[in-house]
Amino acid sequence: MQSASAVREQAPVAAQTSHPRGLYLLFATEMWERFSYYGMRAVLVLFLTKAMMMDKAFASKFYGGYTSLIYLTPLIGGYISDRYWGNRRSIVTGGLLMALGQFVLFISASSYGPADSHALSHQLLYLGLGAMIIGNGFFKPNISSMVGTLYSPTDSRKDAAYTIFYMGINLGSFFGNTITSLVGDTGNPADFRWAFLACGIAMVLGTVVFNWGKTKYLHTPEGEQVGTTPVSSPGVKGVFMLLPVLLAVALGILWLDSTRLNIIMPLLIISTLGIATLILSDKSLTSGDRQRVWVIFAVSFFVVFFWAAFEQAPASLTFFADEQMDRTIFGVTLPPSLFQNLNGFFVVVGAPLMAMLWTALGRRGAEPPSPMKMAIGLGLLALGYLVMCFGVKDIQPGVKVSMFFLVALYFLHSMGELCLSPIGLSLVNKLSPIKFSSLLMAVWFLANAAANYLAGFMSGLYPEAGKPAPHLLGFEITGIYEFFMVFVVSAATAAVVLFIFSRKLVKMMNTVG
Repeated sequence: MQSASAVREQAPVAAQTSHPRGLYLLFATEMWERFSYYGMRAVLVLFLTKAMMMDKAFASKFYGGYTSLIYLTPLIGGYISDRYWGNRRSIVTGGLLMALGQFVLFISASSYGPADSHALSHQLLYLGLGAMIIGNGFFKPNISSMVGTLYSPTDSRKDAAYTIFYMGINLGSFFGNTITSLVGDTGNPADFRWAFLACGIAMVLGTVVFNWGKTKYLHTPEGEQVGTTPVSSPGVKGVFMLLPVLLAVALGILWLDSTRLNIIMPLLIISTLGIATLILSDKSLTSGDRQRVWVIFAVSFFVVFFWAAFEQAPASLTFFADEQMDRTIFGVTLPPSLFQNLNGFFVVVGAPLMAMLWTALGRRGAEPPSPMKMAIGLGLLALGYLVMCFGVKDIQPGVKVSMFFLVALYFLHSMGELCLSPIGLSLVNKLSPIKFSSLLMAVWFLANAAANYLAGFMSGLYPEAGKPAPHLLGFEITGIYEFFMVFVVSAATAAVVLFIFSRKLVKMMNTVG
């Protein structure tokens, strides 16, 4: 088996203008899955507060726990794929589990209310979210890692391919968010169920599309099938017997973290240390391989700061849009959840332009290295919150803020996302030793897990009138201005530090050995 360094010593492939058809199959599959995930996410916190009658702090923490587990379980799914199932079986199984979870949420939302009078509905809420947590663990790392397998290791089109793939993610987000906001966020809590039903149908469509085209389109440039069961797999049936156990563990962790004690963050730390030890102790890795693995862990650390601030969209920023923003345009009052759609819209429009920009700069030898692109993304994130600070500074009680400021924030955040997320996905694929490709892709999502947990915690600090001012590290958050300034400072600091260390990281990326 070739190491990543050996692969890089091969002659570059000839330039090609078109991408493999398999990329568009993965594009379509991911589009429907993201329709399902982001469509549900757009209304989840509103459903928790307005239908299930949870207070904002608890709903934010509950949401953060759920989304962190969504990104933690790819560690398990990536390992099982690498050792037992392969990408294809993992994607189909994960898709079916996520569809089942959405349909369970539909049942839960058909009889809603506070926990003391609607215990079964709350139990079904946990069950539906648990099924999506496990399903995502199998689906997410495998479909992302498959994009890179369609290209030769030295193909320069990978960054553009991941940007195109990322456009599919956000196209699904755009349609999913639009539909669920219109049919679910109507002001009537009974309508949230239609959002979950639409998401379940979308997930079924995505799974069917993938299963239909996987054999025909998913292969290397030489025609070798990719994502099949590993040759060294000891068997596949035993893993199916493990699924109920994984579901029970996920449900237990989610319940304990939301109601009893904080256990998810310690799990994230243990997982990080465990996976680093597992990979770096492998004697088949060269010194160059280990350097590149360290780069993956380093950039993953910085993206925690990005996503912790970015993922305020479905929680604190939606609270802000619901309560303190003028949402009326041409006499029509827009649902607060609909504004999350701006991110998907801006990314869909901006992704092909960004892909062309990186390609054009690459031809001129002026393309910034991946760590530098990611530092730019963090800077744009900080700038987005700075714009919001101008909008809310010294605002008087009862005065609504213009939606311009939130639109500007989502535009800047979307451009920052295009500089960071697809570039990071491509970076992980290019730097990963072949035998750990799916597991190291899961490391990328582990950073997202930590970020989403922190995002839920930070959303819980959202200031509310009539309640004591929240505190963070001795800093009193007396209003919305101070709340947004926390994200300006954290994102800007991370951007500067990553910018300073980017040259060192590039040197480690190119280490031979």
